[in-house]
Amino acid sequence: MNGDPGRPMVDIVGVNKHFGRLHVLRDIELSVGRGEVVVIVGPSGSGKSTLCRTINRLETVDTGTILIDGVPLPQEGRELAKLRAQVGMVFQSFNLFAHRTIQENVTLGLRKVHGVRAAAANAQARELLDRVGVAHQAEKLPAQLSGGQQQRVAIARALAMRPKVMLFDEPTSALDPEMINEVLDVMVGLATSGMTMVVVTHEMGFARRAADRVVFMDAGQVLEIATPEAFFTDPESRRAKEFLAKILAH
Repeated sequence: MNGDPGRPMVDIVGVNKHFGRLHVLRDIELSVGRGEVVVIVGPSGSGKSTLCRTINRLETVDTGTILIDGVPLPQEGRELAKLRAQVGMVFQSFNLFAHRTIQENVTLGLRKVHGVRAAAANAQARELLDRVGVAHQAEKLPAQLSGGQQQRVAIARALAMRPKVMLFDEPTSALDPEMINEVLDVMVGLATSGMTMVVVTHEMGFARRAADRVVFMDAGQVLEIATPEAFFTDPESRRAKEFLAKILAH
C-alpha cells in the first residue's frame, strides 16, 4: 500500500528520552519526506544514534510520537515486528549471521518474513548483492569478506525487506579508511535512487554530497536544520560553527 505522497515518511513529534537522570533527547521535532536523505551530525554524545534507534523502536521514548508513513510506532508484538520490516537498519557492526553464507544472510528475511520461495529469494538476493557489488562473494561466509564488503551485504540484507525508509547508524565507523568509500558509494547510489534515508555519520563529505538536509544535534537537542550548502558555508548556531571548525580542520 502506497501512502499519501504529501505525508512525511518519518514524523518525529515532541520526543523526549532519558537514560536515568540523563536527558538524551530533548523535545525533538523532525520530519523526513519521501525520498529525502537526512543526515544527522554532531559531537559524540549528542543523541544522534539514540534518535536514529527510536525510529524503529530499538529505543523507546518517554514522551512524544513517532510515525512511519502516517502510522504511529506500535508498542510491541506482531505489529511492531511488521513495522520494523518496513524500516531497514544498518549499524556500525554488520550483525551478519556468521554460520550462514552471504546469500543466505540476504534470503533469510525474504523467506521468513515475506514468504518468498527459495528460488525467487535466491534470485532477488543475487540482484541485491550485485547492486552493492558483492554478488561474486555470495557463497562465502561473512568472515571471508572484508569489513567494507560485510557492510555492503548488511545493506543488501536490509534492502531485501523492501523497506520504506533506511536508517544508518554510523555505518562506516568500524571500517578501515580504504573501505569507507566503497560503503559510502553504495549509500550515494541508494540516495540517488529515491530511497528515504536517515543517516547518522561523521563523514562530512557524504553529508555534502548526498544529503537533502543536514540536522545538527548537540546535548540532545536539534540546534539546526539546513541544506548542506547553508550548513557547511554559513551555520547559524555557535555550536555548529565550533563543531565544523574542529572537524573540518583535519
